[in-house]
Amino acid sequence: MEKTKPWLEHYPSQIKSSISYDEKPLYSFLLESAEKFPSKNALHFMGKQMTFSELASEVKKMANFLQSKGLKKGDRVAIMLPNSPQTVIAYFGSLLAGGTVVQVNPLYTERELEHQLNDSGATFIVCLDILVPRVSNVREKTDLQHVIVAKIADYLPFPKNLVYPFIQKRQYNLVVKVEETEDTHVWKSIISKGSEAYKEVDVDPYEDLALLQYTGGTTGFPKGVMLSHMNLVSNVQMCANWMYRLDHTNEKVLGVLPFFHVYGMTTVMNLSIMFGSEMILLPKFDATEVLKTIEKLKPTLFPGAPTIYIGLLNHPDINKYDLSSIEACISGSAALPVEVQQQFEKITGGNLVEGYGLTESSPVTHANFIWDKRVNGSIGVPWPDTEAIIVEEGTLNEVPVGEVGELAVKGPQVMKGYWNNQKETDETLKDGWLLTGDMGYMDESGYFYIVDRKNDMIIAGGFNIYPREVEEVLFEHHGIQEAAVIGIPDDYRGETVKAVIVPKKGQTLDKDQLNRYCRKHLAAYKVPRIYEFREELPKTIVGKVLKRQLIEESVAEQIKKPENVK
Repeated sequence: MEKTKPWLEHYPSQIKSSISYDEKPLYSFLLESAEKFPSKNALHFMGKQMTFSELASEVKKMANFLQSKGLKKGDRVAIMLPNSPQTVIAYFGSLLAGGTVVQVNPLYTERELEHQLNDSGATFIVCLDILVPRVSNVREKTDLQHVIVAKIADYLPFPKNLVYPFIQKRQYNLVVKVEETEDTHVWKSIISKGSEAYKEVDVDPYEDLALLQYTGGTTGFPKGVMLSHMNLVSNVQMCANWMYRLDHTNEKVLGVLPFFHVYGMTTVMNLSIMFGSEMILLPKFDATEVLKTIEKLKPTLFPGAPTIYIGLLNHPDINKYDLSSIEACISGSAALPVEVQQQFEKITGGNLVEGYGLTESSPVTHANFIWDKRVNGSIGVPWPDTEAIIVEEGTLNEVPVGEVGELAVKGPQVMKGYWNNQKETDETLKDGWLLTGDMGYMDESGYFYIVDRKNDMIIAGGFNIYPREVEEVLFEHHGIQEAAVIGIPDDYRGETVKAVIVPKKGQTLDKDQLNRYCRKHLAAYKVPRIYEFREELPKTIVGKVLKRQLIEESVAEQIKKPENVK
């Protein structure tokens, strides 16, 4: 079997090809770190620090509160927050209470939020005060029983906590006053009055779900990926093994990647908690703020996405900041341009390598070695205990080395299946192998390369965008006869969303009108940046739109008129 894994020859002696995993619930890492490092800083948030002991105390209070309001084992708790102390506390508090976390992107519109809440059957939601109107508007159409409202100012130091509400009013033109009722609860009150006396729940780490993480698929409709405690435990322990040179307990991890994305959740939040490292939380990506934070707080580990690194490199004052604390970065979510890798390493002196994963695998399956052999343009080699093969599309029939096929992976981090969706589960999981939908090849050394995606998913700025979802919104517009949504290359975002539209006869459409319409129904990152109007769409004999042709024509047009994409 070893000869079918040529990548193992490249493993440095410090990285184990197989790991003995801790067979326990994910929240055990937090309880253990609080025992080992009670007075050590666990979180840093906009000037406010919280120790592991304080963090564990608030997590226990949240677990107790959820149980006191009727949360039972397996009940779903939706978390709709940016990176903040409340995100970490709500996440581990839900798990400690025996619940299953459902991460919700705070950018979601009411339509998207309603779908996810209904599909998951979430009975609790934790959200920011500015998101309460959105939640309230869909609440009656869902199974929600309790809403827990948090504020950014809850964890800000004085005097920022007094100033922030005015900043928020200026930014969002919104002031939300929340009154406590039987089913609406204020975060600060829960923590200040709470008890740590939660009831321990018997959790089977292999069978019980820690997370329902929503993603798209062949149908284009978001599906809940079922990740068990062991799926997440194994992936974070693989991550620790890969970063063998780091002094785990003394690392500072920069949390720019959103925790509602499984990549940020594993490589920043769960890894920091397991290491006993300090997590530096930033609620959103702002290049200036990130540069200031690196210089001042000196993080050593900086997981990110290409757009984050590109955004920093394009900052006019980047050379004025000291970024030398950065030791290691693993880039995910999209392909990492070689020039970005080289420039970022030159400026920081740290190592930046490309990895690969997907929600269905918790998420990491491959990466280049941080301090050893790496291959530019490659996603690297499989992680410990992870098998990977290239197969004929939709099958488990392997293709020869160097030939393009579909990437299939197998390992302890691979999901249990899709929530209430056996058909998609059976199509994606075959004999324990996960068919990724990504087309690629393996070279003779065992390094893997992604060349294309089998499905039409667009990755823009690290966000997964499913064309079918955008098309559904466009099809609801009274003036549109047909629409096809594609991703076209973009130097900054990786890809840009383009909509090719056939108007109904007699209808006149313009880009500004469609842009306003889409923004009412879609999160901002899903809204098409480019609109093209045609009399007809290219199709096969059976009527299927030839999206590959549309992409090729759009790329050719880009070359002629590069100013089309900004």
